[in-house]
Amino acid sequence: MTQTTQSTVRPTTRPVGPPKRAGFLRRLAQQKLAIAGLITLAVVILAALFGNLLSPYNPDATSLSAVLLPPGSPGYLLGTDELGRDLLSRLISGTQVSLMAALQGTSLTVAIGVTLGLAAGFFRGWVEKIIMFVTDVLMSFPGILLAIAIAGILGPSLSNAMIALGVVLAPGAIRLVRGSVLGVREETYVEAARSIGTPSGQILVRHILPNVVPPLIVYIAILAGQVMLIEAGLSFIGVGVQPPQASWGAMLSSSFAYIDRAPWLAVFPGLMIAICVFALNLLGDGIRDSIGKKVTR
Repeated sequence: MTQTTQSTVRPTTRPVGPPKRAGFLRRLAQQKLAIAGLITLAVVILAALFGNLLSPYNPDATSLSAVLLPPGSPGYLLGTDELGRDLLSRLISGTQVSLMAALQGTSLTVAIGVTLGLAAGFFRGWVEKIIMFVTDVLMSFPGILLAIAIAGILGPSLSNAMIALGVVLAPGAIRLVRGSVLGVREETYVEAARSIGTPSGQILVRHILPNVVPPLIVYIAILAGQVMLIEAGLSFIGVGVQPPQASWGAMLSSSFAYIDRAPWLAVFPGLMIAICVFALNLLGDGIRDSIGKKVTR
């Protein structure tokens, strides 16, 4: 007598989020430019964390007897500014401000973009229409002018400038997340989850969100550099960090009056901005190439 065993056929197709960690790290380690960017960022982060220990002087301490000293002067490795403040100490202090700005602005942008992008791509209908209408309206304005207007209304400060940046840059994140959601919401495993009555929130967290993470990681790395650059611009025109707090953008702004007599006042903060933004872009490109395009199977 033959015994027949019945088994329930279950769908084997399921989403996977980011590639396996070991494979991803191995591919990233082969990206020499990305590793160079990562090392550069690690040095900058360490300088920000231990800035109080590394700074030879108080970054806000003035000395009228040491005004506009050139780099290499005794006791002042990178020279001094128009008030006799040590430029190296102010650069280190500005590192803390720039990293805090990148963290605040990027976090706010991603939080808005992920929340509204998931809602627009998954629920569609009137939810998508309202979200995308507001997104299109915001994108129709020049970004930097809108950021200046919002920061001007809220008042000049680093936090208010980052709120302005979060609003201005959110449409790009919303579009990215929405596009990723639209690419997977009709997949078989999502339809199967719907058919058995899985709550929408669980579908979003378990099946949709893991497929949004890979392109979002790349976007975050590049976005952080963009936020850092715009923050420097806002501080340059006076709606970001306020004196006497050190900021690379504010240091650039104050250096213009002395550009012919003390060009180093503009060179060093400008170089720091360029290095950090370049390193973030290199890291973002390396992560993109290491992740690859296929995120579901």
